[in-house]
Amino acid sequence: MSKENVTPNDGVNRAKMYQLALFPMNNGATNVYFVLILSYIATFGNTVLGIVTLFATTMITVMRVFDAVTDPIIGALMDRTDGKFGKFRPFMVIGNAIMAISAIALYIFTPFIPESMQWLRYVMFVLLYMVWVIGYTFQTSVTRSAQSVLTNDPKQRPLFTIFNTIGSMAGMGLMQVLAPIIRSNVGDYNTPDFYAFFAPIGIVVSIFLTILAVIGIWEKDNSKYFGIGGGAQEKVKVSEYVEIIKANKPMQRLMVAGGTCKLALSIATNMTVLCMLYGCMMGNYDGLYLPMMVLGYVFSAPFFALTVNTSQKLGQKASLQRYVGVALACYVVVLILLIMWQPGNPALNLSIMGENGLSLNLYTIVFIIFFGLGYGAYYSTADMPIPMVADCADYETYRSGKYIPGIMGTLFSLVDKLVSSLAATVVGIAVTIIGLENLPVAETPYSEGMNWVVIVLFCIVPMAAWALTLWAMKDYELSGPRMKEIQAINAARKDLVANGMSLEEAMAQIQTVEDIK
Repeated sequence: MSKENVTPNDGVNRAKMYQLALFPMNNGATNVYFVLILSYIATFGNTVLGIVTLFATTMITVMRVFDAVTDPIIGALMDRTDGKFGKFRPFMVIGNAIMAISAIALYIFTPFIPESMQWLRYVMFVLLYMVWVIGYTFQTSVTRSAQSVLTNDPKQRPLFTIFNTIGSMAGMGLMQVLAPIIRSNVGDYNTPDFYAFFAPIGIVVSIFLTILAVIGIWEKDNSKYFGIGGGAQEKVKVSEYVEIIKANKPMQRLMVAGGTCKLALSIATNMTVLCMLYGCMMGNYDGLYLPMMVLGYVFSAPFFALTVNTSQKLGQKASLQRYVGVALACYVVVLILLIMWQPGNPALNLSIMGENGLSLNLYTIVFIIFFGLGYGAYYSTADMPIPMVADCADYETYRSGKYIPGIMGTLFSLVDKLVSSLAATVVGIAVTIIGLENLPVAETPYSEGMNWVVIVLFCIVPMAAWALTLWAMKDYELSGPRMKEIQAINAARKDLVANGMSLEEAMAQIQTVEDIK
């Protein structure tokens, strides 16, 4: 272990800059599939395979629950893994391969099943989706779990959000930009041609980002970075999960914050919701979807700098509270604007480009400002719970002596996915309530009630999630100064164990920073 990376006195394990930059590409690799599968599979199943809307949307919820249930199992398996290829890299590579194979089979081959064998379409839709979920769980589990070995430097961990955004833009952002372009040139969202063209592109991008992430974690995926006792860790039984959650109060609060915000993001960015907003209501999906998405990213840039600066000075808790509060305040105005919207009234309609070029009205300018600021503030904090999970894992090592990043990461994912699994079902039910048999696409004409569906799903649900986040973070223990104390205590105990003392004795001897000599 190099001296420049680990300082025994402060317990800081620092990563090299290329490691900080490359490992978050793992999240970018899985976010490709967040768009490719989770954003489009209901529309694909309904419009291409002819699967009933409520079945397709409900199946997404069922599979997200299945995804959540498999998380702790894979987390326990990860904690027991320590081979020549490390603890985390096997799950990244195997997971990505499973997702690639199942996505190709789902999007390219299932449309060839004849309509006369509709039952087989249903069966393959479910089975291939289930296989994909297993691969997704494999790879997403690593993003949260491996944070603990990459770095525990309070000044480095917040940088994950910036590099993760770069990865997300290379993954999720690229897919979101390409989708409307492919739709315009290859085929609409309800045609098999769109998915046959879209899926291979996403798979190649995801594989490339996974390779970068493997390079980023390669050196740190080593037993000498695994907790207080290195590779000789006590194996934790799955039955102990409940007790861990009960005892780890910071993780409980982080689950509330992360889970509710993930639900809000999944609903508000659902393709059906955006089609209703920009296409059905505003009447110009092609002219609004991509510009508004780009504007969201542009507004996010300064907020990323602000969140990192705040996190490094005051801790990630303070940063999350501050900028989620900004998002909540800005979305109050967005909510008012959508309530004011009137069908056929140009003055109360979003308009960016007209027949003669730029065509902005006051309604659009105000919407852009407050949506941009709100989305930018929130988007800059959306992935902050990931490095915060690493803080909770370090806290668990401090509390119990156990190094269980796999379990800690997947316990967070379990709740995160159980909550966000409701997204597709909520959207499906909302669409059904207003009398639509099929999920709306960009060309679907406006019908009565769509505006209220958008108001609730695009504004009210995220605002409620942010309010819950602020409540959960109020008594979150792991502030910046507290994490510095925990890292120092863990490091002191590790030194004692390395010198021959048992883990139990080391924990008994060093309980506070005052005990460190």
